[in-house]
Amino acid sequence: MSDTLLEAKSILERFRLDGRVALVTGGGQGIGRAFAHALGEAGAAVAVVDRSEEHAHQVAGELSAKGVDALVVVADVTQPDQVDEMIRAVTGRWGRLTIAANNAGIGLWADAERTTDAEWDAVLDLNLRAVFLCARAEGRVMLPAGYGKIINTASMSGRIVNRPQNQVAYNASKAGVIQLTRSLAAEWAARGVRVNSISPGYTRTLLVEKLLATPEGRNVLPRWLDLIPMGRMCAVTDLQGAVVYLACEASDMMTGHDLVIDGGYCAW
Repeated sequence: MSDTLLEAKSILERFRLDGRVALVTGGGQGIGRAFAHALGEAGAAVAVVDRSEEHAHQVAGELSAKGVDALVVVADVTQPDQVDEMIRAVTGRWGRLTIAANNAGIGLWADAERTTDAEWDAVLDLNLRAVFLCARAEGRVMLPAGYGKIINTASMSGRIVNRPQNQVAYNASKAGVIQLTRSLAAEWAARGVRVNSISPGYTRTLLVEKLLATPEGRNVLPRWLDLIPMGRMCAVTDLQGAVVYLACEASDMMTGHDLVIDGGYCAW
């Protein structure tokens, strides 16, 4: 950074997202909801994208109550035509797209030999193929503008093999997201679009809480906590700083990076 730039903006100003336009897929609940709130609180206008109109409206209402300019977009991001319509809705409202958090995803616990073709396809379709569909559509808007931030939700499961549950399809899909992120980052870096990913560890969302309330979930929780050096699962708020950092100009020199937030799980 030149001395002139250092004097022109404080570090806190460089973390602001005023005047920027963001979309968050899977924004109606869990990590996506937390991302939408974080980006909105930092100053961005936010499109809440979800398959559930009810969930999307709920989050958009929460953002509006905070003074955030919010838009509801109902879309199934596994469908290319709906992804294209998502982009048209955002650019039709604000005329641009500068931040995209591709977060929609699903999990699956299943032994490999019992995983059906349909289960494998469903996980890879949403967790990996849809991320590419979204990034491709987002890039088509950002590349001509010469600037943009794409943030994909991967997982520590893209780096390690979880225990004690078996989840081969999920692990493979998230490893694919990490490599997709690197590939897009290398391809688009010279054209101004930064592509990074966030890899959460075990995170307490409502869906995970429901899982942990089952007999199987109650059995795995002590094992998980024993494998996390910090001794606790992530809260969704633990991930919010990362998405703002990757979305703002403070991270403009960062691309192709996978930011792991797991309480030290991968450090063992």
